[in-house]
Amino acid sequence: MRYFYGLICLVGIGTAAACAQSGRATPTPVFDISENEFIAAPIFTGVTPSPVPFLFSLPTPGAEPISGWRPPLYPIPWSVSPYDHFYFVRPIAADQVNWPNPDYRYGGVFFGPNIVHTGVDIPTPEETPIMAAGPGTVVWVGWGLFTETPGNEGDPYGLAVGIRHDFGYYGNQLYTIYAHMSEISVTVGQHVKTGETIGLVGATGATTGPHLHFEVRYPNNSFQDTYNPELWIAPPQGWGVLAGRVTDTKRKTLNSFVVNLNREGTRENYLVKTYGSGGAINPDPYYNENLVLGDLPAGIYKISLRFEDREYQTWLEIFPGQVSYFTFEGESGFDLERPPAPALDFLPIPLPVTPTP
Repeated sequence: MRYFYGLICLVGIGTAAACAQSGRATPTPVFDISENEFIAAPIFTGVTPSPVPFLFSLPTPGAEPISGWRPPLYPIPWSVSPYDHFYFVRPIAADQVNWPNPDYRYGGVFFGPNIVHTGVDIPTPEETPIMAAGPGTVVWVGWGLFTETPGNEGDPYGLAVGIRHDFGYYGNQLYTIYAHMSEISVTVGQHVKTGETIGLVGATGATTGPHLHFEVRYPNNSFQDTYNPELWIAPPQGWGVLAGRVTDTKRKTLNSFVVNLNREGTRENYLVKTYGSGGAINPDPYYNENLVLGDLPAGIYKISLRFEDREYQTWLEIFPGQVSYFTFEGESGFDLERPPAPALDFLPIPLPVTPTP
């Protein structure tokens, strides 16, 4: 697959300052987890020389981390808002590019008008280790995951792994998918921990270059049950995520619609498109979004777009470790109000009280 980084460029990334955390208590997220694992990011320290002059030895220097300018990820599970769910780590380590290809995000259209992307692609060199994004049990190994036909070497996902996680979301089971692998190092039924190597990056299946295709699915391990992984993987510390719903004046979603972002006080410019039409694309149950842009340094951003030959713009703040939200409804313009809290679709039934003997 070709990668064109110029379309969604970040200028002056070396000067991005980490934002201080607010210090307020973190609400307990709504999830069911049997094993809490907090994975610390690698810490790179300098070499301390021997106090004896000229007698110390230096180790052979390794390759400089490609993504060393990014802060470490928040520990998981991370959920500042009760409706956010950063439950997974990146499946690629921090010493490689571990953020999604900006030109082919979830909901993107690349190969054809009716082929919509159901995950994110992480462009990484072949043979790069792939890590489990969370603890769970391996439920798929090998060819045929997309077609659900074991051994099908014509399957577009190539060699792939599926993991059923030890935790869920609102009572629903969560799965993650890892596709286009060159080598698999786990077996069906094996339990893996967060960060455990499950295989290597490859270019098997329908792809034009080595990368990892990563999906989040629930409640079923099905191609029809995918959700945007950028709303599920932890962002870098001090950074946040933008979600939006872009429609026309009659509230009909605008597909593959271009939205621009500019970070105030910097030359950082971003371009992102709304989800394409068709395919197995599902918005988050709370945000009902058709646009997500992850890994944004906290700060004030100008959002601008062109609708029916007229320019619209607004300003929005990206908060560290959270999802910021906006809607655009054609001639009605922008609105920064978050969605209302979901209403219960049932009446809770109190359990009978058993008298104490």
